[in-house]
Amino acid sequence: MKELRIRVLVGVFVVAGVLSWAGARLWNAVGTLPRVPLAAPIVLALIAVVLLATAVSLRARLKAQRERRPEAKGVDPLMAARAVVFGQASALVAALVAGMYGGTGVFLLEFLDIPTRRDQAIYAGFSVLAGIAVIAAALFLERVCKLPEDDDDHNKGAASAA
Repeated sequence: MKELRIRVLVGVFVVAGVLSWAGARLWNAVGTLPRVPLAAPIVLALIAVVLLATAVSLRARLKAQRERRPEAKGVDPLMAARAVVFGQASALVAALVAGMYGGTGVFLLEFLDIPTRRDQAIYAGFSVLAGIAVIAAALFLERVCKLPEDDDDHNKGAASAA
């Protein structure tokens, strides 16, 4: 399984943000801009909490397993792989959604004197922050589930280089 790359997430965020900003400008010129839902930052924050709780739980179980505690509950490798895939998918979607709300929020900064638009800009800002929290939790989960480096591979490379 490949690691999640920060560059990919930043690229998705920036492209979605630019397209969303342009779309918001166009949509506002044609009619009324769709509302940023209050549920958006709440849902993203809940996903971040689930990812963080999963990472903390797996980290504690893996630590107990490494220390060979008698009460240690093992970690199923398939479950850990599923958790990492869930984290990676969540991070990609969060980068897309945060970029989308970020672009809309940047557009709404021009209209902060209108109370409804100001509220929408605040919701968009919180959505971006919650999306970043999802990405951070997903990267932490991926780090927790990463297998330790195999020392034999490093020794073979050093031996063949010599």
